[in-house]
Amino acid sequence: MRVLVAYASRHGATQGIAERIAETLRSEGLVADARPAASIGTLDGYDAFVIGSAAYMAHWLGDAANLVRRNRRLLRDKPVWLFSSGPVGGPTDAHGQDQRIAAVPKEIIEFAPALGARDHHIFFGAFEVDRKPIGIAERFASHLPAVIKAEMPLGDFRDWPEIDAWAR
Repeated sequence: MRVLVAYASRHGATQGIAERIAETLRSEGLVADARPAASIGTLDGYDAFVIGSAAYMAHWLGDAANLVRRNRRLLRDKPVWLFSSGPVGGPTDAHGQDQRIAAVPKEIIEFAPALGARDHHIFFGAFEVDRKPIGIAERFASHLPAVIKAEMPLGDFRDWPEIDAWAR
């Protein structure tokens, strides 16, 4: 079975998750390719799909969402798994809410039932203070006072054993 792991990543954390998923699938005896969603022209030759995106402000990145929308008919007839990455910090926010529930991207509400997705999983991402801001929300956040920035969770929160288990 040949599996495409397609991803959209802004700073590389989601790319790392996708590459790890493909690596795990290969270790299980499958042929798996991890590729940026923006680089994919055709889905021909693949038997199953894992599609993921970084999520910002409750939305997938456009490259991943567009890949799904362009190929909705083909994807709904194949096995599909979806993943999102993005929340950083601990499993709950300052108000005690489960970050994974709060972080479900709006596109998943559309895509999961339309494709008959086998699963959608949210993985924690990474946030590095010295990364260059991309997009209006990140540029805005980069101008926040230092006292607010000091409260933002920094670091790599990806749980590699969880990612490996989900991929298996």
